[in-house]
Amino acid sequence: MKQIRIGTLVKGNTAVEVIPQIMQHGFESFGLTFWQSTGNIDLVETAKKVRAIIDEKDIVIGTLGIFGNPLTGKGDSVDSLASWERLIDHAHLFGTDIVSGFTGRIPNCPIDESMSRYAEVFGELAKRAEDRGVRIAFENCDMHGTWYEGEWNIAHNPTAWEMMFNAVPSDSIGLQWEPTHQMVSLIDPLPQLRKWMPKIFNVHGKDATIAWDIVKEYGIHGPKQFVWHRTPGFGDTNWTDVISILRQNNYEGTIEIEGWHDPVYRDELEMTGQVHALNYLKQSRGGQFVPNPTEVK
Repeated sequence: MKQIRIGTLVKGNTAVEVIPQIMQHGFESFGLTFWQSTGNIDLVETAKKVRAIIDEKDIVIGTLGIFGNPLTGKGDSVDSLASWERLIDHAHLFGTDIVSGFTGRIPNCPIDESMSRYAEVFGELAKRAEDRGVRIAFENCDMHGTWYEGEWNIAHNPTAWEMMFNAVPSDSIGLQWEPTHQMVSLIDPLPQLRKWMPKIFNVHGKDATIAWDIVKEYGIHGPKQFVWHRTPGFGDTNWTDVISILRQNNYEGTIEIEGWHDPVYRDELEMTGQVHALNYLKQSRGGQFVPNPTEVK
């Protein structure tokens, strides 16, 4: 049943302290994330300490993630590109072959105008990843951007995906997908999942609730909020369908819950919501493994 492991995301710089506190809840994997930079963290020492905690518990590191704007190299993202390189170089020490994050983009310009810089940066990173047996997975988060402007990520629309994969035609470039970021654009996630499975390297466990009554009365540009990010088990997605599609396409990666977004299960209820999501996703995976009977011939 652990062909698809269910885990959660933790900050890379506090993973050594946080993982021992929550792993007893039954998480089977962890994704380590960094915001804009890996900073001064010693990745060799951190990997050693993390592996010492998880290896005997049959827990894995699903991904390493760096979320900044590597295309500009400016402001707080000045170290984002170098952080991509460091994580690609050190991924094997954590026991993972996936480094994830945002593509970045040229700020406040249409996606088209980011493509040449994207090809330049990730063409080189793809070669680096290929040499080290690592895959690059782009999260499909719009970060409040649109096709025409934004500051963080171009990988939030399937038309952009086609442009990206044509610009850097590498088997080491793919997606870190979740239904949420498509649902906020009113895209039906399940047909998209089926279509793009060959490029989906990792899945985030996050969902959404769409208030269709508000959409129908006020539209999506009015004063009323029409969609909320949710922890799995509280949103609109049937994760049994998601995991069935993953299994039908021989997906053997992880699903890491991306918490800290749910408007209800938050603050003191954060881990209550996450553990509910963990158990819900395990049930969506099929529940406890039951062996088939043997037949006497």
